[in-house]
Amino acid sequence: MAEQVTSAKATAKTVRIASRKVRLVIDLIRGKSVAEAIAILKFTPRGASPIVEKVLMSAVANAENNFDLDRADLVVSEAYADEGPTLKRFRPRAKGSASPINKRTSHITIVVSEK
Repeated sequence: MAEQVTSAKATAKTVRIASRKVRLVIDLIRGKSVAEAIAILKFTPRGASPIVEKVLMSAVANAENNFDLDRADLVVSEAYADEGPTLKRFRPRAKGSASPINKRTSHITIVVSEK
């Protein structure tokens, strides 16, 4: 007997924004309904908001197209941002020295499920 799938997932890998910045935005939408989460992301003045919104819309599309779930019943059940690979660069400084610069990336995952 096949088990009924009630959740869909979307992931954005190696996004060029630090995961600690993304987590501030993700914490706002975790546990909310999809409609409410989209409204929150539209009006959150943070650089990570459009990226998280894009991943959320992808998870909703996966739920509708792959699992025939109703958009109105979807809730953000899981949302997390893991650390991706770090791009290491150097900035020239005074007296011929150099300082390291870490350009951090993140892997953003959002899971939506039915209420």
